[in-house]
Amino acid sequence: MRNNFLKIGFLVIFAGLLSACENSATETKNKEEGKHVHFLYNFSTNSLDPHVDSSYVPLRAGITETLVRLDEKNLTIKPWLAESWEGKDGQHWTIKLREDVKFQNGKKMDAKAVKASLDRALKESVAVKNALKIDNIQANEYSLHITTTEPFPEFVSELVNPNVSIIDVTEGDIVNKPIGTGPFTLESFIPGSKLELKRYNDYWDGASKLDSVTFSFNEDANARSLALKSGQVDIVYRPEVETLETLKARDGIKVESTATFRVHQMTMNMQRKSLQDVNVRRAVDALIDRQKIVDTILLGHAEVAQGPFLPFLPFAPKYENSQVEKGADVAIKHLKKAGYKLKDGKMQKNGEPLKFTLLTYSARADLPLIAQVFQSDAKKIGIDVEIKQIDIPEEYMASHRDWDLATYSNLTAPRGDAGYYLNATYHPTGALNFSGASDPKLTAIIDRLNQTVSQQERATLSEQAANYINERVINSFVLHPSTIVAYNQDKVKYWVTTRSEYYMITNKLDVK
Repeated sequence: MRNNFLKIGFLVIFAGLLSACENSATETKNKEEGKHVHFLYNFSTNSLDPHVDSSYVPLRAGITETLVRLDEKNLTIKPWLAESWEGKDGQHWTIKLREDVKFQNGKKMDAKAVKASLDRALKESVAVKNALKIDNIQANEYSLHITTTEPFPEFVSELVNPNVSIIDVTEGDIVNKPIGTGPFTLESFIPGSKLELKRYNDYWDGASKLDSVTFSFNEDANARSLALKSGQVDIVYRPEVETLETLKARDGIKVESTATFRVHQMTMNMQRKSLQDVNVRRAVDALIDRQKIVDTILLGHAEVAQGPFLPFLPFAPKYENSQVEKGADVAIKHLKKAGYKLKDGKMQKNGEPLKFTLLTYSARADLPLIAQVFQSDAKKIGIDVEIKQIDIPEEYMASHRDWDLATYSNLTAPRGDAGYYLNATYHPTGALNFSGASDPKLTAIIDRLNQTVSQQERATLSEQAANYINERVINSFVLHPSTIVAYNQDKVKYWVTTRSEYYMITNKLDVK
């Protein structure tokens, strides 16, 4: 199945690559005078406004930074643009800023400028407003005094969010040329295609040894692999899984596969009548052949998911029902409890066949294949599944309710804590609550979590929430994919594949 899927449109891709070769040759000639890296990413964007861009490109490309960042080794928050912070009551916070930071236009990054950036983020993004719960911000030289609407002990961890990047809001064209504090400034931007970046010589944490970076996009995994093989690019994010062995066999190419804080899930639209029955949701869950998907689609570069969090995380539950049987027979049993029966080859209830519209998107090459596997298995028990390809899942699912299921990939612990995912995905005000979940018991657990300081108590509440989600089957969890990056190790130095997937183009990146 996978090979057939990849062959579709190959000639079109190859033709595009031949054309790109000419552009690449010109680009290489232009970069000969200095150190240059070409990075190829899997998600495109048409806007570089860091406060609303769901692809987080400004931060990933090294243009912008946040007040704090994740220490991925210790799962703690550490200073970045902020030097220190204090908020003993969880509601009144003082954040001390670094005094040696300048925006890429030479202006000082003081408290007044940071307040203006935070105010804009709150205004432009409902998701940021709901996540930060800020009531008031006062600026005093290099100190911010922030009051939240309620005690919120994990407030500072939310400042890791790339949508809270600090920019100079006095600049005019934030969509096409944001001015941040990062190690690279933007020279040009072609929406949906690429960014050209140059070194920011006055970067506060030490100027990069690179002179320039090209950060380009291609949502076709096979095309990304071919671009690395041909030498057009130096680093490829998420190459095609089936090409990994040939990439590894090539002299000079290194392939890294790293476990990250991500889950591929089957998001369920709880506002659809059929899915409001927990037995139907359990049937959907039973039909997902997780091990087959890991083995045949991800070729082992993933771990079967029991819930949203990887097992090694301190707040991941030990699921008591992890050995529950799956498969078509189990799904049929659940459907019978919901009043469905197989008649004339169709699973139906009161003469109405059970049908699902399943959304998927190609920027993550494995998701359409997961959708195809589910469609095939559902058909065997009389359920018709219509697969619908979409471009930007967050935008589509937020504005359309004409779907039942969606293959979706989500970071579940990018702040080193369960609070981000639980709030974003299951709280009624959550920015990623595409399922429309609004369960009073679950909301109450999350609200208690938000006001709890003790890490042990937070872990207990997080486990309670995850167990409740599992019991009620509010979405299904398929697998935890590894993040795969391939690069030219004869050229590239100090590339790091991070678990959070936030920090990519840094001032440490270099070439030999």
